[in-house]
Amino acid sequence: MRIPEKSIAVFCAAADGARPQYRDTAEELGATLARRGIGLIYGGAKVGLMGAVADATVKAGGYVVGVIPHVLVDKEVAHDGVTELHVTETMHTRKAMMAERANAFVILPGGFGTFEEMFEVLAWQTLKIHSKPVVLLNTEGFYDTMLTFLDHCDAEGMLRGNRKILLVAKTVDEALTSAGVA
Repeated sequence: MRIPEKSIAVFCAAADGARPQYRDTAEELGATLARRGIGLIYGGAKVGLMGAVADATVKAGGYVVGVIPHVLVDKEVAHDGVTELHVTETMHTRKAMMAERANAFVILPGGFGTFEEMFEVLAWQTLKIHSKPVVLLNTEGFYDTMLTFLDHCDAEGMLRGNRKILLVAKTVDEALTSAGVA
């Protein structure tokens, strides 16, 4: 299998969440990436939305790169069915490897880890460490209240106009178009 020219780093939960639409969207994203010849770079787990996006990409014949810290491998959540699986020493090296290999970032519903990953790549973008698109796939309005809060932060002068760097999409197609890989 050939390494794709373009790859998307996907940040998302190691849980399925309360609504089946979250998993449905993860599966749709994975299948769409594979059909379009776009590689998936993700957190390397076989559980939750991470497992769903990876499984759907693999099932559709796509290229999947998992990047997982050894502490999670030891908890037996590493996905052994992906094209490449990289085991890192730390969460920080995991994120750095994912960011280095990706052309853009798409964020699905998630928890603290997903938020941290998203905010780190946004901070890197404001510091001009990268200029890759960061797209929030706002499935079922999952991130609506956070977006309202970010708008408030921007209005209060805390984001210095940088709120606009977080792109927001409602559909997989819209997310991939915003990411510049459609």
